This record gives sequence, C-alpha cells and structure tokens, in this order.
Amino acid sequence: MRKMLLIPTLGLIAACDTVAPVSGTGFNTPEYQAQREAELAGQGLTGNPLLPPEVISEQPLSAQGVADTQTPVNDGSANDIANQTAAALANTSGQSASTPPVNNGTGISDEQDFEAVSNRRSIDDDAARIEQNRETYQVVAPSAVPERGADGQPNIVQYALSSSNPVGTQLYSRAGFNLAAKAERNCAQFASPDQAQISFLSNGGPQRDRKGLDPDGDGYACGWDPSPFRSAINN
Repeated sequence: MRKMLLIPTLGLIAACDTVAPVSGTGFNTPEYQAQREAELAGQGLTGNPLLPPEVISEQPLSAQGVADTQTPVNDGSANDIANQTAAALANTSGQSASTPPVNNGTGISDEQDFEAVSNRRSIDDDAARIEQNRETYQVVAPSAVPERGADGQPNIVQYALSSSNPVGTQLYSRAGFNLAAKAERNCAQFASPDQAQISFLSNGGPQRDRKGLDPDGDGYACGWDPSPFRSAINN
C-alpha cells in the first residue's frame, strides 16, 4: 500500500520541477516587436509617419527669413515643410530679420558720448541752456535761528549743561514725611520725565520743590537724567 502511494507522489514532484514555457505577452510578443520596428522605420502608421532624413530642406531662405515663393498646399515634401516653418517664425516675431529694433527710450544714457550728443544738439544750444539756468538761479539768504525758550518754559537742555552733579547726589534740602511716596504719586501725572522736569523748574526748582517731584534733592524731578544731553555735547 505504501509503495502504491509513493509512486504518484514522486510523479507530482517531478511535474512541479519542470517549468512550462511561457509564450510572449505584452511588449515581448513577436507581433508587438514587428509593429514597433515598422513604426520606427516610418511604415504602418495611421497618422503622419516619422520623417525620413531626406525631408530636411537644404534650400537657403531669403533675406526676409521666408521663401521667395508663395506657400503652396502642403504635400509632405521637404520644400513645403521648410517654407511653412519659415513663415511661422516670421509671423511669430512680428517683423523681418532686416528690420532694426525699435528704440523705446530705455537703456544706458549716451550723454557722455560727444559724437552721439553732437548729432542731437550743437554747442550753441548748450550755451543757451547754461545761460537760461543762470537766469533762473536763485540764492536763498539764511535767516536767523529762533531762540530757545520763546514759549516761556524753562529750557531743560540748558539746565542739563549748566549742572554737573550726577543723579542721586543731594544738593538741595527737602523736608516732609513720605517724600518718596508723594513723589511717585505726583510723577504719575506727567507723560514723561522731561515734562516733569519742566514743571519742576517752572515752580521754583531746583531750590524749591512745591509739587514734591524731587524727594532726594538732586535737582532732577521724577528720575529725569541730564546725562544724554551732556554726552551729545561731548561727542
């Protein structure tokens, strides 16, 4: 019984080892290869066939870039193809090869080229232009610089340059309680330290501090610093 089962099994194994030949399919078929070779040779195409080398025209074009003869009906010859190609190029460019380009005024100026300028105007024209410029030339006399402090307010720049003590160095006596808190509250009413300094000087400062803007008595209200003005003069 075992021998009878072993013989069919060996037959199946032998059949699996044998590879059946596969006929050509797709791009590997002989039919497709023959059709492809025919197409490359310019034969058997349904549309326009590939152009053979002999259709390239050796006829020279005229100076206008097109053939002198009128364009005939395209019959597929080399001359017809060359003529139609030249006509298409001429229509695309919109002008013939001999037509000079139009100068639209752009480009590099030639005012430094004596020969080019002399063709447009003479020396007498330049002399007349210079004389006209002299007649229209006007000299503006300088006026006096307006004085500072014309509005009646103290000049903080002048004050900064006239003082020499750094910020925080006391020069003037201050009396009262909670001077720092009072100064912080009053300084909040000003948009900038410059405005606080102007108000401080307008109300008796730096000797007197009626609004409580200079609690440390250095002569500078609300943290105003004269150093930038002094540095500008020194530089």
